[in-house]
Amino acid sequence: TILFIDEIHRFNKEQQDYLLPFVEAGLLVLIGATTENPYFEVNKALVSRSQIFLLEKLKAPDIEKLLRRAAAGDEQLAAQKVTLTDEAARFLAEMADGDARTVLNALELGAMTTAADDCGRIIIDLAVAEECIQRRAIRYDKDGDEHYDIISAFIKSMRGSDPNATIYWLARMLVGGEDIKFIARRMLIFASEDIGLANPTALTMANNCFQAVSVIGNPEARIILSETAVYLAVSPKSNSTYRAINEAINFVKKTGNLPVPLHLRNAPTKLMKDLEYGKNYQYAHSFEGNFVKQEFLPSEISGTKFYEPSDNSTENKIKAELIKKWGDKY
Repeated sequence: TILFIDEIHRFNKEQQDYLLPFVEAGLLVLIGATTENPYFEVNKALVSRSQIFLLEKLKAPDIEKLLRRAAAGDEQLAAQKVTLTDEAARFLAEMADGDARTVLNALELGAMTTAADDCGRIIIDLAVAEECIQRRAIRYDKDGDEHYDIISAFIKSMRGSDPNATIYWLARMLVGGEDIKFIARRMLIFASEDIGLANPTALTMANNCFQAVSVIGNPEARIILSETAVYLAVSPKSNSTYRAINEAINFVKKTGNLPVPLHLRNAPTKLMKDLEYGKNYQYAHSFEGNFVKQEFLPSEISGTKFYEPSDNSTENKIKAELIKKWGDKY
């Protein structure tokens, strides 16, 4: 028995599990179709017993061939003497963006709404085709792979300092109906993760963008998103603080809870003062340049470096200041 299940990802875990013994026993040849990533949406046990095939979107010549076959071979269209011009076929195939169903619907709509000529034929020409398919079919699933692939391309284009690619992927999300707050949130993260101290204003810009689109909404939000996205794309890049906190977190997990040095502890009670909490702490503002050399790390890890300035104008100044203050300590 061949069992075909369309949109198999809509089956819950229990329903998918129910199929397993029948598949394993060979009682069923299961064919499941899904628009989602099966490795995420279909039970691992079922996936491991299956052969996965990725169906790519149709190319324009394939869709053109399909359209001509439909116009010539479909009983209803043939009865109506539907004739599809070469120009209209090419236009519809290009506009389909890989989705045959879109243009088949357009062909049917054209046959339904176009008057027959003197010979009783229904001519689907370019003008009719343009009327039947108002715009290019945009493929964008806000909950599926397309959502994650395009936001990934958007982020990587900004990271790669390409404002043109950045704007293209932003437009793809906007036309596809992506949540503008989601886009703004990702830019907010990007400003800190990928630009950081190379241009600290980027974080302020991204935060203002998030606040603005939250108040304004579509369609004007596209202008603010575009301005911010281009600004982030052309900004100098640095992930030094991103790397620093990740390295520090891993270091803490390995070294555990090292004690806070006594001189860095507060001493709000007499007992704490007797225990020398806060003793020998030097208040930086009491010294020239608001700086005095003292130890701020636990003695066990003195001299450990987490932050490494990147090579950009802002952090080169930071690096010079650190060397001036700390010498070769770090």
